[in-house]
Amino acid sequence: MKQRVEEFEKRHEYLVCVDSDGCAMDTMDIKHFHCFGPRAVDVFGIESVNDEFLKIWNEINLFSMTRGINRFKGLALSFDIAHEKGLDVPELAHVKKWTEESDELSKPSLQREIEKTGEEELKLALEWSDRVNQCIEGLSGEDHPFDGVKEGLAELSKVADIAIVSSANGEAVYNEWTKHDLAPYVEVMLGQEAGSKAYCISQLKKHYDSENQIVMVGDAPGDLVAAQQNGVHYYPIVVGKEAESWERLKTEAKDKLVNDDFDEDYQEQLIKEFKDALSK
Repeated sequence: MKQRVEEFEKRHEYLVCVDSDGCAMDTMDIKHFHCFGPRAVDVFGIESVNDEFLKIWNEINLFSMTRGINRFKGLALSFDIAHEKGLDVPELAHVKKWTEESDELSKPSLQREIEKTGEEELKLALEWSDRVNQCIEGLSGEDHPFDGVKEGLAELSKVADIAIVSSANGEAVYNEWTKHDLAPYVEVMLGQEAGSKAYCISQLKKHYDSENQIVMVGDAPGDLVAAQQNGVHYYPIVVGKEAESWERLKTEAKDKLVNDDFDEDYQEQLIKEFKDALSK
């Protein structure tokens, strides 16, 4: 399976970019509940404020307009807010600085920064990320696609090229999509190692005549921003209504895309429904 944006080959006139965690795969909640937050508590030694910190973590990463934020940005932001609220946690100033200045928020990029600076705080962030990945690997059998995903991909792949555009670990994405027989519908799988979502879309859209031929499918505000930065359509998988969203994508949105009827009014309607669900 192709996992670099340079390997992508166009086969259809339309492109559907799809996020993975929380969008196609019902893995986002369990990964954050069992792996991301708890491993931060362990690695940074903040057991004394465990409950309060995990509440902040889940709000930032799952239940607000920062849902789907890059793992390292989520780490820095969670500790920032926890510190502001008076919790006994480190500020992670070096991690925050790296997330604000780096062009690539991935393990290789973090390793390069560690080699350059030797900062212990960055080493802890790397240890945390590695332990999160190990924890996720241990969730065997817990991951599965949302209802309607396989059927939706099968229908979409008849008229459009499908590219996974995810900020998750690329190997994890590959393993999950392969295990659940979703890979045959996909032309390329782009995880965090391939670059930001906005960058990946910008490279993929070079193969198409118009931005109107492309839609980004996602469940988080970052997916919307990546689509808007590239001038392409955005289709939301609404939190709590994932199965209904995939059914609507397979029928209504797909037809609007190929009939050049995915207009501004329809787009605004979708975005309002999406934001309303995250603002409750």
